[in-house]
Amino acid sequence: MPALEIPSNRWKRIIPVAFLMYTIAFMDRTNISFGLFGMQEDLGIDDKDAGLAAGVFFFGYLFLQVPGALLAQKWSAKKFILISLLFWSVFSIATGFVQNFTQLLIVRFLLGVAEGGVSPATMILLTKWFPLNERARANAYWYLCIPFASIIVAPLSGFILTHMDWRWMFIIEGIPPLLWALVWWFTIDDEPNQAKWISKQEREYLETTLAAERKVIKKAAPRIKDALTNRNVILLLLVFCFLQVGFYGFGLWLPKLIDSISSGSLMVTSLLSALPWIAAMIGSIINSKRADRTGNYKWTLAVPILAGAGCLLISVLFGRSNPILSILFLCLCLGFMYCYGVFWTAVSAYLADEVLSVGIGTINAIGNLGGFIGPFMVGYLISGTGSFLFGIVFLVSSLTLSGILALFLKERNIAVGAEKVIISS
Repeated sequence: MPALEIPSNRWKRIIPVAFLMYTIAFMDRTNISFGLFGMQEDLGIDDKDAGLAAGVFFFGYLFLQVPGALLAQKWSAKKFILISLLFWSVFSIATGFVQNFTQLLIVRFLLGVAEGGVSPATMILLTKWFPLNERARANAYWYLCIPFASIIVAPLSGFILTHMDWRWMFIIEGIPPLLWALVWWFTIDDEPNQAKWISKQEREYLETTLAAERKVIKKAAPRIKDALTNRNVILLLLVFCFLQVGFYGFGLWLPKLIDSISSGSLMVTSLLSALPWIAAMIGSIINSKRADRTGNYKWTLAVPILAGAGCLLISVLFGRSNPILSILFLCLCLGFMYCYGVFWTAVSAYLADEVLSVGIGTINAIGNLGGFIGPFMVGYLISGTGSFLFGIVFLVSSLTLSGILALFLKERNIAVGAEKVIISS
């Protein structure tokens, strides 16, 4: 049956609800980049401590990666994410009440624990609703929540900080997860066979197509005993880790970087900080469509990451001499770099259903250590040199290494149904 004849209610239901859920999560994860404007003075912390506070989140983030994916696969992504929503709201609000640097580290760590399993659980959920030839777009549309959250959190945080203070910012922005938990519970279903809102035709199409894909991928993919020692799994893990170094080092220090370039008010800085994230949304959609069309995950990962590294380096070379051009290249950097939808589609296309949860959880857990290294090293280098230059060079090096490693991924052709799909192996 031609794909155009298949109803697509899943796109209108699953993606928007998951999108807004993780938008809230990312807002609560990254609003510390704006909180630092008042927090550093009130708590008496320097740039190195600020980088540690931003990055310690990712140590907590490690704990529920594999368990979260396994619970989503074997138990319920819907229930697991609901519980996570409630806990991360508590710790996000608690950030507004910290009185010293130690308390800040503890709360940020616990926030990481609470959010840690949400991403792998959501990715498992999407594999049950979107066939392989739709998955790069599904992952990319869902992952648009990250730049979308940054677009929202920049002016929102700037507004709150202008009229209140950083404590109220954390308290106000920590309330939405409690409200969205209700929406999540009454809207999401774990699998098509549990959903009453889709047609019989769509349900049968999904069950038949996904079962056929699992059968083909199962024959070609490694078993659980050797999946995590497989060449491509190791390469994908390293690609992700170095990409995370660049992405979070860039994202969490972006407001401070733009402030050093523009020398504008806090509100101007917050608005300018939103521009690169708009570019990220555009770049992600373009790249994911190309990946779904070609099935080639190697080049749709490597080329954008390397281009993003080049743009980041060019942006800092202009610096104060040409602020407009510098901010333009910051936008291009994130527009190229933001290729997570393609990355996770490559992972889900490669791993058989039996090892998918372990693979996603492990790659996300170890790879996200880059989310600690990036912010911390940039803060450390700023403290040591008094300049963003060496921090940016460090991020550019990490992105370049990520892109080069992606070039070493191997490919083979696998037929799924009537279509030819290129997947990594």
